[in-house]
Amino acid sequence: MPGAADLTLEPDQQVGLARAAVVTGPGELRIELRPPPQPGPGQVRIRLEGCGVCASNLTPWAGPDWMQFPTPPGGLGHEGWGVVDAIGAGVTGLTVGDRVAALAHHSYAEYDVADAGAVVRLPPQLAGQPFPGEPLGCAMNIFRRAQIEPGQTVAIVGIGFLGAVLTRLAADAGARVIAISRRPFSLAIAGKMGAAELIAMEDHHAVIERVRQLTGGRFCERVIEAVGKQWPLDLAAELTAEGGRLMIAGYHQDGPRQVNMQLWNWRGFDVVNAHERDPAVCLQGLREAVEAVASGRLDPTGLYTHAYPLERLGEALDATRDRPDGFLKALVIP
Repeated sequence: MPGAADLTLEPDQQVGLARAAVVTGPGELRIELRPPPQPGPGQVRIRLEGCGVCASNLTPWAGPDWMQFPTPPGGLGHEGWGVVDAIGAGVTGLTVGDRVAALAHHSYAEYDVADAGAVVRLPPQLAGQPFPGEPLGCAMNIFRRAQIEPGQTVAIVGIGFLGAVLTRLAADAGARVIAISRRPFSLAIAGKMGAAELIAMEDHHAVIERVRQLTGGRFCERVIEAVGKQWPLDLAAELTAEGGRLMIAGYHQDGPRQVNMQLWNWRGFDVVNAHERDPAVCLQGLREAVEAVASGRLDPTGLYTHAYPLERLGEALDATRDRPDGFLKALVIP
């Protein structure tokens, strides 16, 4: 049954074992008991306090043809944070007991192992706070590449966790933010994060006309598409001003896309695929996120709307897919 623990071992056999989620098929998982992973040279082991649930998990969770089951223990989880509890050979600059966020990939579990160079220490100001570092770092990298300046108008299409964080960063940079989303709850969050204008994403042409009015016909110097679907991508292009910059922050993992190249050519805007694959750049974003939250520039705590124990990971994934009222971001707590 989805989320059920592996109870094949007697209690005395479970001593020293740790729980990890294994996705066994489309919409199905189990919790297995395994020896905690051991850090190799240059690695640390993290006793996880939690892991964020990413919308990129939803396509694998649905079971496309290319997906292979079962996943490795803890697989799909990549937004983990916790405390270093074991250190491999050759690691310097980290000690047992350090609270950290990590760019690791098996964090739907009690323990994960990360390269020491993919770990950032969390300062005392963040004690007790959840810190899913990967999406926060991703937001910082998108923001940096967007080159947002004071006085610009920035449209953000799609207000999930990423869009909400980017709303705060853009507003803090002195931009006028237009938040566009289909859910009233998300728009209310965007308003709290500093958006000056809130538009329901219901009618394609009505949204375009409203933004035209708000910008005196110029449209937006910066537009961030943060949904990962065809229609929001089309809409985002329509809202981008001549010579502006269109940021593709949505994760388009479900197939090809078509674009209105006539519009893209005529407007002459830059198009930036904001997904980073260079580990050094990802780490830079994570460091910037730690600094932004620790300094008070960014407060994401109100964006973590739901928390689930590891045994209910399936429910967390389903909620991330279905987005019930009041939902923005789920955390899984081992």
